[in-house]
Amino acid sequence: MTPVTTPRTAEPSAPPGRRDARTTRAEILRAARYLLARHAHADITLKAVADRAGVSPPLILKYFGNKDTLFSQVMSFEADVGALLDAPLAELGGHMVRHLLLGQTERGADPLLRIVFAPLQGEQGDILRANFRSQVVDRLAARLTGPDAGLRAELSVGTLLGLGVIYGIARGAHVRATEVEEIVDRYAPAVQAQLGEG
Repeated sequence: MTPVTTPRTAEPSAPPGRRDARTTRAEILRAARYLLARHAHADITLKAVADRAGVSPPLILKYFGNKDTLFSQVMSFEADVGALLDAPLAELGGHMVRHLLLGQTERGADPLLRIVFAPLQGEQGDILRANFRSQVVDRLAARLTGPDAGLRAELSVGTLLGLGVIYGIARGAHVRATEVEEIVDRYAPAVQAQLGEG
């Protein structure tokens, strides 16, 4: 009985040779993030992640070692915050709004929105919140000039998350029917106002 190896060797589209490790790791992380946004950490099995990623559970163990190691990476925002904050400060509000919306429209989710599900995660939610503060909010605050940088960073990110919730979670019909650039034009000034430039 070889249920794990048969699908891998029978894949018609798989190129000869080894699997691309970088792509496979990214697919596993994407699957785990998707599940974490919908289920409590304790309820997610490696089999569920493997099924979603189109790989075998042993392959997840090969790349990550165990479930805890996998989810420690899923609960980190470090790999995502660079792209979110990759704009000059005077243009950052618009960039952040556009980045979040394109994450929703092109990839079906934005990694930043994982923080919304922290209450579902028990003790793991505390890790998610701590990572969010240090890796997203504090990093943004470090870029701001003037007084109350931490408060302004929290308010700008909170404003951004509100848009993410109405677009991706509540699925607001009017927002989803509007072109991304129109939403950017309307919403970015509210985010930028807290950043203090532009």
